[in-house]
Amino acid sequence: MKEKTYEKERAFLAPYAKKSYESMGRLREEPQCSMRTDFQRDRDRIIYSKSFLRLKNKTQVFFAPDGDHYMSRLTHTLDVSQIARSIARCLSLNEDLAEAIALGHDLGHTPFGHVGERVLNSLCPTGFRHSEQSLRVVDVLEKDGRGLNLTFEVRDGILNHTKNGNPATLEGVAVSLADRIAYINHDIEDAIRAGVIREEELPAEAVKAFGGSTRERIDTAISDIVEESEGKAQVKMSAARMKALGDLRAFMFERVYEHANKLIQESAERMLGELYRYFVSRPEELPRQYEGTARTDIPRAVCDYISSMTDKYAIGVFKKLFVPREGSV
Repeated sequence: MKEKTYEKERAFLAPYAKKSYESMGRLREEPQCSMRTDFQRDRDRIIYSKSFLRLKNKTQVFFAPDGDHYMSRLTHTLDVSQIARSIARCLSLNEDLAEAIALGHDLGHTPFGHVGERVLNSLCPTGFRHSEQSLRVVDVLEKDGRGLNLTFEVRDGILNHTKNGNPATLEGVAVSLADRIAYINHDIEDAIRAGVIREEELPAEAVKAFGGSTRERIDTAISDIVEESEGKAQVKMSAARMKALGDLRAFMFERVYEHANKLIQESAERMLGELYRYFVSRPEELPRQYEGTARTDIPRAVCDYISSMTDKYAIGVFKKLFVPREGSV
């Protein structure tokens, strides 16, 4: 069955797409699967990882919103996967590779969204970036320290999915663009739902370039990338639409992200800061799976633990350590 997939890749994928049989391999050699390609196996390993399951209880932008339809880190990840797969399919790239990168790109994200990332970055002596932590999750932290042993191409795409990254594959570039398209547009939807902004306040030129609804904006973005890239060894958006996307992003930072962050930033910073300082001074209280790292790098072990937490779990640990309970002395 795997050979049939290879035949389809040879027949239908673009010359510049990354074929499964051309992968640069894994960190550690292991027996091949008779049915699935390496990229398909990577996708499955990510889906069944504990880090992926925890994404459902991690903040995207709005923490504990009143409503069932706000984005979480998991729904954002699925959104990125869908957009990246659409781009890959239209450009005859490797859809399995794009999907695996997209599903793994935020595995190392902190509780409380980018607020948590900034807190750990300011406290850890060596800094903290969620893209680097996502790679650390799949390389080191998953499966009790054995990691998921993913292929080079998926690992590279996870590490380089941010705006300043430089992915080694076009599928990785597709995920990077899909990430921006997804979070900007669905964060707009959430912000309107929350009453933080009104639709008519969006930058007029950006609305003109992409459309007035989430569906229109995403469809236009994908179509623009396909028109700009079809038949070429590139995945890019036109200059005009890229500028419009940047204008939407700047608007969201000014009107939404800072506003949303202010609602949780002070309490989240205090909470995560106290947790960080507590465990740095008491590394022996870290869960057992972090003991090995703590022997050589306590701050990194503490970051590993805190970044793995969901929002609710972080609050629970904080209450257990710092909030007096009834009957306590």
